[in-house]
Amino acid sequence: MCGIVGILGNHEVSPQLVDALRRLEYRGYDSAGVATIDAAGRLDRRRAVGKLINLSDLLVHEPLTGLTGIGHTRWATHGPATEGNAHPHQSGKVAVVHNGIIENFRELREELIALGLHPQSQTDTEIVALLTAHHLDQGMDPLAATRATLARLHGAFALAFLFDGQRDLMIAARKGSPLAVGHGEGEMFIGSDAVALSPFTDRITYLEDGDHAVLTRAGVTIHDATGALVSRQTGRIDVGATAIDKGGHRHFMAKEIAEQPVVLGDVLSHYVKEDRIVLPDGLDFSTVDRLSLVGCGTAHYAGHVAKYWFETLAGLPCDIDVASEFRYREPPLSPDSWFIAISQSGETADTLAALHYAKPRVARSVGLVNVGTSAIARDSDVALPTLAGIEVGVASSKAFTCQLAVLAVLALKAAHDRGRIDDAALAAHLADLRAVPGLVQQALGLADACRQQADWLAQAQDVLYLGRGALFPVALEGALKLKELSYIHAEGYASGELKHGPIALIDRNVPVVVLAPRDALFEKTISNMQEVMARHGQILLLSDAAGISEASEGTQATLTLPTGGGAFAPIIYAIPMQYLAYHTAVAKGTDVDQPRNLAKSVTVE
Repeated sequence: MCGIVGILGNHEVSPQLVDALRRLEYRGYDSAGVATIDAAGRLDRRRAVGKLINLSDLLVHEPLTGLTGIGHTRWATHGPATEGNAHPHQSGKVAVVHNGIIENFRELREELIALGLHPQSQTDTEIVALLTAHHLDQGMDPLAATRATLARLHGAFALAFLFDGQRDLMIAARKGSPLAVGHGEGEMFIGSDAVALSPFTDRITYLEDGDHAVLTRAGVTIHDATGALVSRQTGRIDVGATAIDKGGHRHFMAKEIAEQPVVLGDVLSHYVKEDRIVLPDGLDFSTVDRLSLVGCGTAHYAGHVAKYWFETLAGLPCDIDVASEFRYREPPLSPDSWFIAISQSGETADTLAALHYAKPRVARSVGLVNVGTSAIARDSDVALPTLAGIEVGVASSKAFTCQLAVLAVLALKAAHDRGRIDDAALAAHLADLRAVPGLVQQALGLADACRQQADWLAQAQDVLYLGRGALFPVALEGALKLKELSYIHAEGYASGELKHGPIALIDRNVPVVVLAPRDALFEKTISNMQEVMARHGQILLLSDAAGISEASEGTQATLTLPTGGGAFAPIIYAIPMQYLAYHTAVAKGTDVDQPRNLAKSVTVE
């Protein structure tokens, strides 16, 4: 969600802060701001609503100087997107930027008001600034004041503090929300992730939960939640892997859709050697009695597809849960079961909380993540990378199909470990899976055909997506993509559920997207499609050549997908779902890469 960057540098810091914040735009935001300390030690700030260009324009007319600064992109939680609610928040001699939610801010606000300290914004973050400033006014030094404030905060947060008159000091703290320290030569940096810091350094230290760090240009000291000095591992990041550019495409999402054959190939090269699946030691499914798969949004739908694979191929019962609901219903978990947390960022707050609930109750916890240094990766018994690379577009594309590919490998491993398939059957399934990147490459050829349908879909107020079996979750994902990108109401349904309510929505003005590969469920899906057509519903049929030949009569339009992939065809059918949403959004003129109200990394509940 919110993006944080801080610099103790040797150059004018304002343009560096704005550049770093630009690299964090993919996280989602609706306002931005920076604070600096000038050569005289004066602390000042600038804030603006909307895109970073507004902040950049403001800094042209009202510049900030200095070599020390913090910056922030805010995704509104407490209070709307206004300049007064934008970060940094300043009170007296302290400025603060914050990612997360301070859960007890109302209680703290009442205490501060009783002391005569009145907030000027609607945010929880300003309470942090006011409380720290109050401690400074009581004679505490910056570190003591920060520690006294942190001791009062409940919730999840990443925080960075600057202090008036302190040009060589920055304090950072992390509880729940990610925060990294970057090491330079006579310079130090903080950031929400390595992407923000990669232009400045390739040496990164990730703070752990409860840590607070004291930065000067000479280095950093890190203290744990008890205040004890601790050492955290410093690693090197691949600066090339953090490069952010559109590669000649109009939008990041278009680039990321086009990258899927390559990244899917990377996944299979990593996990499959000839006809053998290669996973970390200990991932043997032979004694597992049940799986629990948990994720949010697109990650949840990836788990939903995998449920079909685990149960059909491996005969392994599988529960799929929305992470935000999982722990609150206190699900009973078998000590012989496994828990799989699925998250692109590896920092999704609800999924991380679900992991912490499940881990002591199950035999093994597995984190399926795109960021190997993330909290879910660190806290799981086993972390499996999805190898999608940086995904800037807020609406997931390549992260989804890479999650599916890793889950497909796990399902085949489970099937083989449990004796449901022999070596020959495993080799046949792996051949189907190896074919997927090439079939996805063919499916990318549907871009123009999807663009031709975009004007039609863009006129709709409601769109339905139908699928059966493992294509049902792909229908859910297709509807989610359309909602995210074009702001058109869309719903995904299991085709057989149509007559149990949703068919009441059907008329001439409701496009219905039907996913129907020519498989064992084809005839049933087409029967449901005919029910829609009998009520004047307008059908966009997605199938392979055999299916289109057999069932296209009377449809509004068709998209012909490549034949193949076996059980793993859902990965292929995800491509036109992405393109239909993308081109509809372009036709409507919405912000494809940063849809309104959405954030890439949801680090608060």
